[in-house]
Amino acid sequence: MKTEQGIALVDRDEKGVVRAFRDDVLQGLDQHQKAIPARWLYDDAGSQLFEDITDLPEYYPTRSETEILDARGKEFAELIGKGRAVVEFGSGSSVKTPLLLRAINPSAYVPLDISGEFLRESAATLAKKFPDVDVFPVEADFMREVQLPDEVADLPKLGFFPGSTIGNMVPRTAVDLLRSMRATLGAEEGGRPLLLIGMDLVKDQQVLEAAYNDSRGVTGEFNLNLARRINRELEGTIPVDALRHTAPWNDDFARIEMHLEALEDFDFEVAGKRFSMRKGETIHTENSHKFTRRSANTLLLAGGWTPQARWTDSGDRFSLILAEATEKRDAP
Repeated sequence: MKTEQGIALVDRDEKGVVRAFRDDVLQGLDQHQKAIPARWLYDDAGSQLFEDITDLPEYYPTRSETEILDARGKEFAELIGKGRAVVEFGSGSSVKTPLLLRAINPSAYVPLDISGEFLRESAATLAKKFPDVDVFPVEADFMREVQLPDEVADLPKLGFFPGSTIGNMVPRTAVDLLRSMRATLGAEEGGRPLLLIGMDLVKDQQVLEAAYNDSRGVTGEFNLNLARRINRELEGTIPVDALRHTAPWNDDFARIEMHLEALEDFDFEVAGKRFSMRKGETIHTENSHKFTRRSANTLLLAGGWTPQARWTDSGDRFSLILAEATEKRDAP
């Protein structure tokens, strides 16, 4: 059975605005260092812009991860096994998903994404490519525990979190997400859930900064689209032309930081509340943490997952890690 329209679990107000988006924006703009969670970069326009980013010559993560998925299919099949329900967190266009599905022959595929129209289009495309796999798209904020469709409740599950999205979060939030993923995937008699997760690696600063400051300016448009989304959905009056995209490397925290920097002083409104920015002030829109083998393992263990296997691309730029839900213990 196929369900291409899926279900929606996103809380919206009477105007259709996602309540969590409005709340996060208003709270973030009221802070001393203005900051908005990176997941709100991905409306339909933002999701398409990110897909454009993945094709840029400077942006290596997608090519590196695709190389791993393409080359290691037999190993994935041996370690993961057949017949699982693949639950993809933040599926986007699901361009890398076919490589995994072909390798492991799953029973079902459940893409989770907060961008509903983009999600349903991608799910429909993938369902046509895999007519023997049941596809159940779910429009939801995967940062919280998600109730999966009843059709996959009794199936053993593999969480799939490709890309480097886990690096977008500060460690506390990343650990919370890993724990909520464990809750979403639940428990089953066939064994504890598995998680296949992508993590970008620490490398030369010039390579990192070039990947987030591309010569065509697509990443800048992706970042600025957040301001446009705020104006469109939250009755905002942000002067987008008075902002610029910046993405420096912060070595102390091992991360690229994306900001929207004010080019001049200005006042603006969002959802009826007034704010101001002074020249040089920024809105912090995204982190992209980079990992070593040890820091990646530590993060997974803190989130309730035990690493089982690890793969890197030929340039040692990116890693995919297979982890198993850690057995609950009361002692070391």
